[in-house]
This record gives sequence, structure tokens and C-alpha cells, in this order.
Amino acid sequence: MTRKQTRTAIILASLAVLGLAAGLILYAIRDTIVFFYTPSEISEKAVKPGTRFRLGGLVETGTLKQGENAVYTFAVTDTVANMPVSYTGQLPDLFREGQGVVAEGVLQADGSFVADTVLAKHDENYMPKDVADKLREKGVWQEGQKGTNP
Repeated sequence: MTRKQTRTAIILASLAVLGLAAGLILYAIRDTIVFFYTPSEISEKAVKPGTRFRLGGLVETGTLKQGENAVYTFAVTDTVANMPVSYTGQLPDLFREGQGVVAEGVLQADGSFVADTVLAKHDENYMPKDVADKLREKGVWQEGQKGTNP
């Protein structure tokens, strides 16, 4: 083989190895490439205790309670299922019942969720299309509300 053919073969082999590595990485993280899971999706996917993920939905009205040492408990719902959440720390200023929330943490063996980060939805003027579609499917989102364009 000539030097040019050898160089071309090495480059093609390198690209093939790089493509294979990228494919394996994407395959390994396929379930974690998501903004959050709703309580219904967690029960459907049968998420194992000890798994770290983001839980998203609405703070269920009447469930927010403050305990000692800044421990808060509340439930996150998607109107089909709900999940109890506990969080130690200061909640965001915009956090309140009936509002959207995304909590990051770990699922416990008893089915509860222990969050180490809580993010409150800051505005009703924008909602990603996929989230609005999920809420429409569940009957929570009506067409007259502000949000994403259809």
C-alpha cells in the first residue's frame, strides 16, 4: 500500500472507532436524556429505589408542610399520579402549591422522593411544547392559556 492509502485507512478506522464509541455512549444514557419524569412515568417505567433523576409536575394543593430544621414535605402530581417529596433547605421564592416544580434527587424504597434541588417554574408565559402537549393529554392545559404556540 502507498502512504496515501495507509493514511486513508487509518483515518477511516479512527472514524469508525469514534462513531462506535459515540453510539455506545448514547445507548448507555438513552433513559437519562430527559428533562424530568412525571409521577405517572416513574410508575410506568418501574424506576428502582436509589435511582437519581428529576421529578416534574405540579405541587399538589394542601400537601406543603414545613417541619423542623427547614425540612419541607409536599406532593408532586401530574393529575394522574402523585409522589411524596421531602426537601431540606430553603425553597425558591416562587415555590407554591398549584405551581410547576422540578425536583432533583433520589427515589427511596418506600416510594417517596428525597430531593436535594428544587426548581420552581418561574413564569406562565412560556412552556415547552412537549410539556404543554402532555398537559393537554391529561386535560390540564386548555388552548386559551398563555404558553407555547400550537
